[in-house]
Amino acid sequence: MSDLLVEEKIEAMKNVDIRTVDKSTLVDIRDVSIDENLPVEERIRQLVEGLRNPYCFLVGDVAVKVEYEDTEVTFEQRFERIMINN
Repeated sequence: MSDLLVEEKIEAMKNVDIRTVDKSTLVDIRDVSIDENLPVEERIRQLVEGLRNPYCFLVGDVAVKVEYEDTEVTFEQRFERIMINN
């Protein structure tokens, strides 16, 4: 697959509208199996492959849309900041 096709596929996954998405096309994250003995990179690969779309998936029957930011600030640091400020 060419880089352009990959980029287009990623953009399409990012642009899923959570308000209109057909839930039957989404994967429930609870059904994705991850081998905890694998290195982090492999576990991430398993998660992405299992979800098919790491930007939009289900948790039970609730659709979840995630946006990722290209930054060096970790999730834990952001979460800690949220908890301190609230």
